[in-house]
This record gives sequence, structure tokens and C-alpha cells, in this order.
Amino acid sequence: MIVNYSSSSSEDETENSSKNDSSPSRKRGKLDNETSTSEPLDHGSVKSKAGETAHLIPRLPLPESVREMFEESEEKWTDKNDEHGGRMRSFQHERGNWATYMFFPYDPEEAFLEVLNEMMVVAAAHGIPLALSEEFHLSVSKTVVLRHHWIQPFIQSIRTGVTHFQKFFCLADKLMVYSNAEKTRTFLGLEISTGKTQLLELIKILDQTMKEFNLSTFYKDPSFHISLAWCVGDHTESLKKACLSELQSLIDAHEDGPFHIRLNGTELRCKTGNKVFLFSLQ
Repeated sequence: MIVNYSSSSSEDETENSSKNDSSPSRKRGKLDNETSTSEPLDHGSVKSKAGETAHLIPRLPLPESVREMFEESEEKWTDKNDEHGGRMRSFQHERGNWATYMFFPYDPEEAFLEVLNEMMVVAAAHGIPLALSEEFHLSVSKTVVLRHHWIQPFIQSIRTGVTHFQKFFCLADKLMVYSNAEKTRTFLGLEISTGKTQLLELIKILDQTMKEFNLSTFYKDPSFHISLAWCVGDHTESLKKACLSELQSLIDAHEDGPFHIRLNGTELRCKTGNKVFLFSLQ
């Protein structure tokens, strides 16, 4: 099947969420400690003496080497597509912004890797250079942007929300082809066929936290899937016509019967920047 599916965490490094840069409403308490002095200061006399001192001692010129230190205090980020397979960011990197998404990891079995290798050979024979995904997972949120000081309260909100959510499992066995919103990448994935009800209930919980922080909620009619491989550009039609049915036959006619991915929903994860937080389900 072909799905014109908007960017999710498994496909794009980030999604434009600059509108989410407003801070969540939080109550702020007074500072506990206040500085005080045991004796009052004579501000008039202090100001007078300081003025006299400044008049008597001339200021030395600031060294050239010191001035040059602050001409460019922050290095401008330049994204280099060739360093990550030609993939393009959907919004520019900005210091202090942390790309964040929720997902369930899939630890590939040996049988899965065997089928996947066969599929890559077939695709290559039809002139479609698919690259394997770096990791396999099921996304349950869009990729959003967190400011650094939001991370801890965001994680705590997620942890509170999923405290009583029960573990479950999903099955995936039907191939699907889709592209990201920008039409810059095409993906081959396996669609979830069992476990959708539990996933939709979990999405409702996660969306509450997203709303609390003024972030984008998940898709209204989501297609849950695990990305297997990708290529640069929009090749959804050509991939379908060239070899999608042949790739599906490799799954359906597996030597041990129709092959499917079994994903255990026991540990929800949140990746924000280079940090990963774990949430064990009951």
C-alpha cells in the first residue's frame, strides 16, 4: 500500500516545530534566600569615592586579542547532508533545541534479518537503492522540539501518565510504502496489524503531555508501522510498480510460514537529543 505519510520520528531527524517554542505555564515560587547586610551603606560616599578613583586612574585600552574572542561567540551551524546519506533536516538545527520523540524499540531476530537481506537484493535488482534503517522501532509521537529546561518536567509528565498503562504486543506483516511530508525520502515499512487499540489508548495519554507543553500531538488517523529501509527522493510509485508485490511474497512465503514482526510493548522510550529515557509498562 502507498501512504503519503507525514514525517515521524523513525524517518526524519526532526520536524519543524518552531511554533512550539513557547514555554509551558508553570508556577514560580519566591526565592528562599535573600541577601542582606548587617550595616547600612552610605551610597553617596561610595559613589563619590568611586568617581574620584576613576578620574585619577586612566583606563587601559582593551587588548586586541580579547576583543577578537567575542566577535563570534557562537559558531553558526551548517548542516551537511552528505554526512548522513543525503537526508535533509525539516528544520534548521538550533543550539538549545532538542529533537524529541516517543517509540517502542524492536530488537531484530535472525529470521527478520535474513528476510530483510533478501528484500534488499530484490530491490537492488530493480534499480532501487534502498538503505537499511539504522534502528528499528515503532513511533508513537511526532518528532517535536524541547528546550533544554523543559526536558525533566516533560519526562516526569510522561512517567506519570503511563504509570498504570499495561504492557501489550503488536504484530506487523504487511509491507507499505510511504514518503515524508517534504517528499525528500521514500520508506519501506511493515504495518502493525495487531495491537492498534492499545496504541491508540497510549497516544491519548502522550498527547496530554504534548498539549501541556504546546507541542504537536500525534496524527488523527495514524498508520502504525516499523520502517525497514529508505531512499532519497519520492519513489513511492516506482517502488510499488517495480517490486512491492515481489517483496511481499518473500514475507508471505517464508520457509517457516508467513513472516511477521512481533513487537513487545513492555518498555516505552523517549529519545531527546542524545539522551534516552525508559518507561517500563506494567
